[in-house]
Amino acid sequence: MDQATTLRTMVKVECDRTHHPKMDSEHRSSPLITRPKVIAVTSGKGGVGKTNVAANLAVACQRLGKKVLILDADLGLANIDIILGLNPKHNIGEVIRGEKGLSDIIITGPEGVAVMPASSGGQELAHLTEAQKINLLNEFDTLDSRFDIFLIDTGAGISSNVIYFNVAAQERIIVATPEPTSIADAYALIKVLFQQHKTKSFLLLMNMVRDEKEATSVYRNLSTVVARFMAGASIDYAGCIPWDRCLPESVSRRSPVVCCYPESSSSKCFKRLAQYLLQQNGSRPIDGNIKFFWKDLMAGKERDIDNEGTYQ
Repeated sequence: MDQATTLRTMVKVECDRTHHPKMDSEHRSSPLITRPKVIAVTSGKGGVGKTNVAANLAVACQRLGKKVLILDADLGLANIDIILGLNPKHNIGEVIRGEKGLSDIIITGPEGVAVMPASSGGQELAHLTEAQKINLLNEFDTLDSRFDIFLIDTGAGISSNVIYFNVAAQERIIVATPEPTSIADAYALIKVLFQQHKTKSFLLLMNMVRDEKEATSVYRNLSTVVARFMAGASIDYAGCIPWDRCLPESVSRRSPVVCCYPESSSSKCFKRLAQYLLQQNGSRPIDGNIKFFWKDLMAGKERDIDNEGTYQ
């Protein structure tokens, strides 16, 4: 049995265990409680403030009583540490190579947010040995009881790494600005995820808008086009972040805007975004956990190898 087949079997077993737990008659109607929730913050185009959104959202959720872990998965331009004012000494590549454990690389950011620094060599995930897979999955299995939310700050565009992180996540927040190029690229990302990976549910966050009216107008236009050409896909409006001079100033200070300018218009919107996401637990389908996320992610990498770089 080759590695790809073995890993797909592992994913199926975990999926069956997660979605079909053994229940006796007394607990047959009990809801399945899984944690943490895995959310990808992504974009079709760079320069739309995606990493800033991820950093501030993490702090806003932490302030609402949730334990948040954020992974910098922008493997080419990892900079969540800059936004959060951190100087990581280690990264996930060292865990993959068996040199460190997760507890060795995770660092604490503002308000207690936990941060998992990225490896610049993201392709390591595509060449894991069976022993490395087992070790990595066991490491991530220890995180499920420690965190409520696992935020993934992906790269921008439709590269294989961006697609894999989005497919493996439970929720996808697509960050866009009113610029036509940003909207076009957001549509392209949705199209790839829907047509090639059967991903149907998306959240749209409009950033750098003049006001709510501009944001909702762009959302309506984009959702109309998606509904016309991608039957079955749905986009929910997650809100907007207005253009705010406090945002670039906070970046210069290497501190999230919700920390250094808590009363700014953007900070208040990040709080509303966090509240919106936490309210979705009862209305949107939630399944899986961090370990399952990494099983799915690595299975995607194996599929890519099996098909010589083509998507399924």
